[in-house]
Amino acid sequence: MADKPLRSQHWFGDRGTLGFTHRSWTKNQGHPDHEFDGRPVIGICNTWSDLTPCNAHFRILAEFVKRGVYEAGGFPLEFPVMSLGETLIKPTAMLYRNLASMDVEESIRANPLDGVILLAGCDKTTPSTIMGAASVDLPTLVVSGGPMLNGKFRGEDIGSGTAVWRFTDDLRSGRMSMEDYMAAESCMSRSDGHCMTMGTASTMACMVESLGLTLPGAAAIPAADSRRRRLAHLAGSRIVEMVKEDLRISKILTREAFENAIKVNAAIGGSSNFVIHLLAIAGRVGVELELDDFDRLGSH
Repeated sequence: MADKPLRSQHWFGDRGTLGFTHRSWTKNQGHPDHEFDGRPVIGICNTWSDLTPCNAHFRILAEFVKRGVYEAGGFPLEFPVMSLGETLIKPTAMLYRNLASMDVEESIRANPLDGVILLAGCDKTTPSTIMGAASVDLPTLVVSGGPMLNGKFRGEDIGSGTAVWRFTDDLRSGRMSMEDYMAAESCMSRSDGHCMTMGTASTMACMVESLGLTLPGAAAIPAADSRRRRLAHLAGSRIVEMVKEDLRISKILTREAFENAIKVNAAIGGSSNFVIHLLAIAGRVGVELELDDFDRLGSH
């Protein structure tokens, strides 16, 4: 355990009126006395929402994170934050990215948390949660939701968020009937998870792994794959260790980490949205990045 007292003890370790109140109200959820004995309290920041289909499986993932936290001797507490569903929000989720980051930041800062797991998947949920967490600077890991299974239509692989444009053109030109068009609709997005194509969501998952904010291999495991749940479990255990090591997000998000992410994005042909989100994250931890850095590092 780090030499200095855990942050959560300012709430749960108090032996006066405030500590009595904090523990009593939290116990009404069924938590036994020993969970308030000074063990690390881990916040599970959940962007689940029925309005964000990419993140629809996060309530299940959160339970696996909790298993890992308990196994490592921590005390998990899950909390909701603003969820930005790219598929439904009008006119664009980008309008709300910074607002969502403020929600994450203040939810973490205002509560008795020693470390945080960020459950993020859909495009803007990943950068917004990292931006918010970076501003508080606690030990932090991301558990990304993973890509959905490949779309299938009449023996052909179809990409989420991409095939629809081709199908619409085919419908307008008469190469596709309305009946076939409607049939394809149910075949494009056929499981939990974010887009499996190299759009913003997949790019963000690769970004956080290349920054060092996930366990190795986290970006590419499909949402429906049991390995995604095992990864969530292991992340829950690891974040407890990170609290004991006092391994804060600022120690991970170094200049070298950002340069590595830029190189990885160039190698995978990631979304151009990568630039605006990485710059925003870098700004939260005081790392100066310029557009020239993307050109210089990306050409290597």
